[in-house]
Amino acid sequence: MSSPRLRVFLTSSQERTLFELSKAANVPQRTKDRASAIRLSAMGWKVEQIAIYLKWADSTVRTAIHRWKKSGLMGLWDAPRSGRKRKWQPEDIEKITTKLDFEQRTYNTRQLLEILSTLNGVYLSSRQLRRILKKKLLMEENKKLK
Repeated sequence: MSSPRLRVFLTSSQERTLFELSKAANVPQRTKDRASAIRLSAMGWKVEQIAIYLKWADSTVRTAIHRWKKSGLMGLWDAPRSGRKRKWQPEDIEKITTKLDFEQRTYNTRQLLEILSTLNGVYLSSRQLRRILKKKLLMEENKKLK
């Protein structure tokens, strides 16, 4: 015997919230898609139809529906990723680059690391700082080319 059809029933306020969430600009696309999947399920669509419409696997649709049933609105967002948070912030590097642009002298990596540690309390290796500055330089060059 097969299990009953997986379906969601929404109140009018939940329906409105999911609609607004799926149209919001500052929400990740995955979250918008999950909100759409929940709304389609509430409209009576089958899991297979939702999967075809969203170009997902059936299991992905089922997972989204189960997450909605278990966690509600918070189940639509991705869980935090594993891994260590970065020690530096983009603002820290901006301070260094403005200092480099403003002052008419050159700094080596060790001196820049000392500035970073005294100004912001950020401790990086010289290799990491070089990597960050190189990446920033490449990004700025790409902007100029466009």
